[in-house]
Amino acid sequence: MVSYEACARSITLFWRKRKITLLSEFNIFYLTKGNILMKTSVINGLILSALTLSPLVFANQAGDFIIRGGATMIDPDSDKSNIVLAGTDSSMTLTVDDNTQLGLNFVYFYDSNWAVELLAATPYSHDVTIQDKNAVLGVDGANLGEVSHLPPTLSALYYFDTNTAFKPYIGLGINYTIFFDEEFSAAPKSLGLSNLELDSSFGLSAQIGADFHLDEQWSLNASIRYIDIDTEATFEVGGASVGKASIDVDPMVYSLMLGYKF
Repeated sequence: MVSYEACARSITLFWRKRKITLLSEFNIFYLTKGNILMKTSVINGLILSALTLSPLVFANQAGDFIIRGGATMIDPDSDKSNIVLAGTDSSMTLTVDDNTQLGLNFVYFYDSNWAVELLAATPYSHDVTIQDKNAVLGVDGANLGEVSHLPPTLSALYYFDTNTAFKPYIGLGINYTIFFDEEFSAAPKSLGLSNLELDSSFGLSAQIGADFHLDEQWSLNASIRYIDIDTEATFEVGGASVGKASIDVDPMVYSLMLGYKF
């Protein structure tokens, strides 16, 4: 026969186990519900931050300074330049090929819209080809020589308000191009051509471009610009200064760069 004490101990043990089970189930439910609420709160916070802070994070401000580096290609005008010998059109013409170098770009912001930009680059080298269809010198299609130049360009930029990471702009500036290391190739030299020189050039520049901000500091930049570069080439034939050519380089300049904002 089961005693009263044994029954009491069984009932007490049963309720203790049931209480532990209920508490465990409640804690699991509470923790699960808490994790869901926490995850929901974090997601809502991220969305709210993206909606409210992005325009401020990506906005340009007075005093911002951006350094860019990347590829810059100069593609000269394809029009041919006439060569004049002793004051007479020789029927020969010149063309200049394109070249790509490391481009550097420095931008300083006066406010969120206006900025000043300096375009620089490592020296460009261009091959100059001569067209001599009437066989004046018998060098049709020959590489006349190679010239190097630096085309620093200072521009004023206007950035359009977009309130996004995409920042388009337009620009207008002035260019100074200095030519150096002008030299005839072996074939023209053998015909008596020597002392090739190209005058420096001043001209206007116009461009369109855009920044795409990756975060607060880093951005991608792409731009297309036209530069007015006109120069006069002079050279000697047989030791006499009788040759010259007016060359309208007038290139389109294409840049793709990575920028960092300070």
